[in-house]
Amino acid sequence: MKAIQISAFGEPREVLRFTDLPEPAAPGVNEVLVQLEASPLNPHDLYVIKGGFPVLPTAPGPVGNEGVGRVIGLGEDVDHLAIGDRVLLPVFTWLWRERMTIPAEGLFALPNADLHQLSMLGINPPTAALLLSEYTTLKPGDWVVQNAANSGVGRSVIGVAKARGLKTLNIVRRPELVDELKAAGADVVLVAGDDTKAEAERAVEGGRIGLGIDAIGGEAIGLIADIVSPRAAVVAYSILGSATMSIPAWLPIFKQVTVHGFFLGNPDSAAAAPAAVKDVLPLVVSGTLHTPISGIYPPSAIVEAAIHAERGGKVIIDFTAI
Repeated sequence: MKAIQISAFGEPREVLRFTDLPEPAAPGVNEVLVQLEASPLNPHDLYVIKGGFPVLPTAPGPVGNEGVGRVIGLGEDVDHLAIGDRVLLPVFTWLWRERMTIPAEGLFALPNADLHQLSMLGINPPTAALLLSEYTTLKPGDWVVQNAANSGVGRSVIGVAKARGLKTLNIVRRPELVDELKAAGADVVLVAGDDTKAEAERAVEGGRIGLGIDAIGGEAIGLIADIVSPRAAVVAYSILGSATMSIPAWLPIFKQVTVHGFFLGNPDSAAAAPAAVKDVLPLVVSGTLHTPISGIYPPSAIVEAAIHAERGGKVIIDFTAI
């Protein structure tokens, strides 16, 4: 069968290979055989390929963290799935393979919806849902401030927050994103600059900003912590800009802002993820959560897909195009 694997950890354009692998074993007790249909190429996939992510596969070997496929074989004692069911594949399955045998526990049949949007269901939407619920109590009408609002998680935060009656204050770096994110449901979109804090205060008109979400690090998380209301929570989930955080000491000391870190692979988050996926699934199916896609590639063009992903934009690997 065809697969995408790395020869070693390194630059994606140098180590990615479209190759042949042996067929998987037949499904055993409580296992299923799944045919991969589509998988996004996320920024963290690039980190994995380079060897810089906390969870890594064996190299050489397959990579790929998120996607959907069809059940094409059932093992004994699997009575909650049927041949032909589309399922969300578990993260860290290293799934860029035509077929794989995996445990059936936790899998469930997905409803009919856009294949490529469903392929992005496993990481960004549940991350957004957990960011909004696990670190502080928010009430309808409360505000959430986030940077990197145009990212996959950022757009999911906008959609999930709106469904929960929360308002979003979104910080971006490019003016052309303002109208685009407002059309996607953002309440306020600000372009980062010297007056961002003052603009944020005017925008919320005295409302409570109970949660700040950071994806950048460096001084950007300090701005988020400065914008939130007293006793708010700030959660960092990525390091798109800097691996260090710069937060003025007076914010946790006098303003009583608390700072947390989120990783979907941590035990508590991983345990909460399945319920979060089911919580946000109707939003994906209805189109309320919709991530713009900038490129769809067959697996044979994985190097070109990785180069595109490094430039920016959401990239999908479509395994139905083999």
